[in-house]
Amino acid sequence: MRKVLGALVVGLAVLFAILVVNTLLLTSRQIDVGVVEMIPVDPEAAVGRLARVLRHRTISHQDSAEFDAAPFLELHASLRTLFPRVHRTLRRERVTEYSLLYTWQGSDPTLQPLLLLAHMDVVPIEPGTEEDWEHPPFGGVVSDGILWGRGALDDKGSLVAELEAVETLLAGGFRPRRTIYLAFGHDEEVGGRDGAVKTAEVLGERGVRLAFVLDEGMAVTERLVPGTEVPVAAIGVAEKGFLSLKLTATAQGGHSSNPPPITAIGALSQAIAKLESDQMPRRLAGPIALSLDSLAPEMGFVPRLMIANRWLFEGLLLRWLERVPAANAMVRTTTAPTILRGGVKENVLPSEVYAIVNFRILPGDDLDAVVAHVRRVIDDPAVEVRPAGRTRRNPSPVSDVDSPSFEVIHQSIREVFPETLVVPSLVLGGTDSRHYGDVSDQVYRFGPVRINPDNLETAHGTNERISVDNYVEMIQFYGQLIRNAAG
Repeated sequence: MRKVLGALVVGLAVLFAILVVNTLLLTSRQIDVGVVEMIPVDPEAAVGRLARVLRHRTISHQDSAEFDAAPFLELHASLRTLFPRVHRTLRRERVTEYSLLYTWQGSDPTLQPLLLLAHMDVVPIEPGTEEDWEHPPFGGVVSDGILWGRGALDDKGSLVAELEAVETLLAGGFRPRRTIYLAFGHDEEVGGRDGAVKTAEVLGERGVRLAFVLDEGMAVTERLVPGTEVPVAAIGVAEKGFLSLKLTATAQGGHSSNPPPITAIGALSQAIAKLESDQMPRRLAGPIALSLDSLAPEMGFVPRLMIANRWLFEGLLLRWLERVPAANAMVRTTTAPTILRGGVKENVLPSEVYAIVNFRILPGDDLDAVVAHVRRVIDDPAVEVRPAGRTRRNPSPVSDVDSPSFEVIHQSIREVFPETLVVPSLVLGGTDSRHYGDVSDQVYRFGPVRINPDNLETAHGTNERISVDNYVEMIQFYGQLIRNAAG
């Protein structure tokens, strides 16, 4: 018995030693940067130009018949007026009439170009919420250091900040060694089929191979990442895939006084309940693992120990992450019933009802795996499963976090936001950047906006806004990125 206890004690001591050593071996992945002189920015003049741009009602509607071209063409004209050096120096092209592609020719043709993305279109104002805005959504009002308006965060802020940075660099005599493209889509909010897709095709037909692409997607988050006291700047290295499935249940119709054992509504309800209770497997891999590896050295001893020893604590970590919806979406393909239709009268049994279930697909899963999972879990011949809608896509490839391109983005963030931790991450939604995978292996998603609990829900919601101070940081970030990547 003593030998057994002794062996157990020794085993536990060895295990503890392994855990501690693994923890102590974790070192910070943050790039040390010195104090850097930023490009000069006149806050009042710069925010005034963004305010003008926000007043253009460049709205994308889901129904293409509602598209209004005039605001986009008016925005094109405004950009010419607001940024004269850009339009004198860079080549400007219209793609499918409404998207814009700028080329800033570099001095060294042996260097691969880089591409900065943004989009001109915005989502509509939700009907009935206009009076909830503190300032008119298309007023471009500046009040108490805040600029209000649809598009301030998503994504005219980035678009105009990129142009501001280029205009300022041109004024200072900067000439890039590496060619720089700016591509501004007009239909990102409805999929980018006529904007980003066509622009990527133009670049591909010209044989362009990009060093990297940078688009919106993630941000500088404040008070949103558990276990950290400082802001976290997340760089999206991949996007989740997208699939909606239509579940159609059929059964005997007729009068509700004489129902069958299982009605169509009952069968459909059971199918949805099964999918919600038996979701696709969770995994601590891919972008979320990369993110944890970058965060762990900056965290307290206990979370650092658990992350450093995932081989032992993976189950606990996954259970912890699952409790937070945003974190849960990082570790699995999510299941979300979004539409339910059926029935015409309270005393009539519908013979057919349907539901739409939306899946955001984790890297490592794919469209076929989702469909197979759904059919296996439902396992009911009375419920038909088939794709719904026009949009379906696999997850994007995961871009390299050890590449020089990731490093230069990381460095530029730290120079402008020195208090932040920079981590790789996964974009849960979709951006125009996914359309550029054929012209670059390195596609990253980061916009230099500060997102916190106060403005988290405003990008597609009410009272979208950005602080003047943050907008200055945005301009400085793009200036630093261009100088670091192409100077």
